[in-house]
Amino acid sequence: MAYTTPLTLAHARHLLRRSGFGATLDAAQKLLEDFPTRGLAADHLLDFEPTKFKPGGRYIDQIHNKWVKYMIRTKRQLQEKLVLFWHDHFATSYEKVGDVKLLAEQNRLFRLHCKGNFQTLIKAINKDPAMMEFLDTVRNRKEIPNENYARELLEIFCLGVNDPEGNPNYEQEDIVQIARAFTGWDYDKQTAYLDEDEHDQGDAIEEWDPARGPKVIFKNLGGFNDINGQSFDAGANWADEIDNVIEIVFSHRYNGPAGDRFTVADYIARKLITFFAHPDPDPGFVIDVVDASGFAGSWSIESLLRQIFINDGFYHSALPPGVDTRKSVKWPVDYVVGTLRMLGMKLKSKYQYVDGGSELDVMTQLTNMGQILFQPPSVFGWDWETAWLSSSTMLARYGFARDLTGARGGNGKTSFRADRLVDLSLSDPGDVVDAVTTLLGVNDQITAAERDALIIYLTDGPPAGTSIDLDGDETLRQRKLNGLVATVLQSPIYQLH
Repeated sequence: MAYTTPLTLAHARHLLRRSGFGATLDAAQKLLEDFPTRGLAADHLLDFEPTKFKPGGRYIDQIHNKWVKYMIRTKRQLQEKLVLFWHDHFATSYEKVGDVKLLAEQNRLFRLHCKGNFQTLIKAINKDPAMMEFLDTVRNRKEIPNENYARELLEIFCLGVNDPEGNPNYEQEDIVQIARAFTGWDYDKQTAYLDEDEHDQGDAIEEWDPARGPKVIFKNLGGFNDINGQSFDAGANWADEIDNVIEIVFSHRYNGPAGDRFTVADYIARKLITFFAHPDPDPGFVIDVVDASGFAGSWSIESLLRQIFINDGFYHSALPPGVDTRKSVKWPVDYVVGTLRMLGMKLKSKYQYVDGGSELDVMTQLTNMGQILFQPPSVFGWDWETAWLSSSTMLARYGFARDLTGARGGNGKTSFRADRLVDLSLSDPGDVVDAVTTLLGVNDQITAAERDALIIYLTDGPPAGTSIDLDGDETLRQRKLNGLVATVLQSPIYQLH
């Protein structure tokens, strides 16, 4: 039933906004006209061949700004939203990697695998040079195994510390054993290879050092019911061990109210729902999309996303704010890129700066909002939701809105032109407010009192009984109409999905 559920205009706009960056009314109306059901609309958004784009440049600010520019102009918005998600999930920072080329290649890797097979993506990350630098695979040698990648593989990338019932998913010994599989891996010219002399082959390293025993994981946890553990030993084919580990991890199971379930499937589904729909999704939402998509087995990210985009739970967050409505705070990059796309604007020059107000470049704008692409704060990525909001980061968002609406120096797309966005023949202040809030996608989200407050701002008077002349009064248009757009961009509701 969910696949054939008719799409409404509000839901079409919500789907575009969450699967991309912003959503104009025209785009939502076209989606609804061409693909009138949830399933058809989801199929359309997922029907793209991933591009091979990678942001070029010698310096970190260059690849940062080129990725932002690509987000602003791309027709594959869902692709870039997924690349952003995987960049956070497999958080890798320039602060440690120190190599722009490696990060650019990783960015392309995310793009190529963004909606494909999740197990294949994990196996690719195993051998990704940027990740190998960031989590010390290149410093993992048989004499002194480094556990960093093994730990994050379980804790962040695949399982989580605990299952949904609060039970541990793995033990320290599992991390120790997995680290053995990754000993000896290195890369040359961005290609990973195994140095077998540095790989733990299971024998004694020195005469005084005993053999480390069988290469097994999950003796006690994971639902395998095998006290001997799951062997990832590949014999003399040492390079296969890191793939063997992944296949065992993907077989990990937990038991809950819905029965015996694959841990990886529910863990990743929950995180994708949180990113695309809303925080703290109900267990039923997670179980429904995993089971309906066949994700636990096929590992098809595309199939999982399709089920997320047609589920009732996804569209519940389209409702106006309320006690029972779960909203998400827009990520800074979503706020910036989405706003530019909805206003039909772009950033100026190779430095990608806003052509108005403070004229700050986009990297500085995003830094002030708390997000620098290619530099997540830790291996856990960015903190989401209310962690994006502080007095300083909100002031940065307000400043960005001010700068955008103050960019009036030219006639191109780097300039803000309210006359291209709002019908200047409108004379009723309420109609003007409705036009601006519809333009920015919050007309069905604001309260009557908030609408009245915007009318009062526009007219400097009561919310009714006043007429305005936007077409003939240039001062009013430059001061109040532009200010009205900025005010909505700075409003609490515009910070939310």
